[in-house]
Amino acid sequence: MSEQIERTLVIVKPDGFRRGLTGEVLRRIESKGYVLADLHITTPDRERLARHYEEHQGKPFYEPLVDFMSSGPATFVVVEGHRCIEGFRALAGATDPTKALPGTIRGDLGRDWGEKVQANIVHGSDSPESAAREISIWF
Repeated sequence: MSEQIERTLVIVKPDGFRRGLTGEVLRRIESKGYVLADLHITTPDRERLARHYEEHQGKPFYEPLVDFMSSGPATFVVVEGHRCIEGFRALAGATDPTKALPGTIRGDLGRDWGEKVQANIVHGSDSPESAAREISIWF
């Protein structure tokens, strides 16, 4: 039986990068058995962020989100593995780090800082279609 290998985009957001958590996030991804297929560090520009978050344009949190994501360097990673989209999202935990379970990236390493945007350390694509679109934006 052949297993289809998925690809997903993982971002260690500027808050995680600033706090020196990139290595810990990557360690957890590799410990799960996924492959880091490509990686680079950059400060996200507003143009690519507009493409990445296009479905949120016009919403009240859009500008604060783009401001946060462009506030400093972030790590962009293409992760490969069987069911890695679902697997990484489980590894990341709930979007709200206060509600994220212990053992997840956000549950162990995140917290609410009282900002306009939830600084929650990581992003992971939510579907194969989103992953393909997001990877094409950043790689």
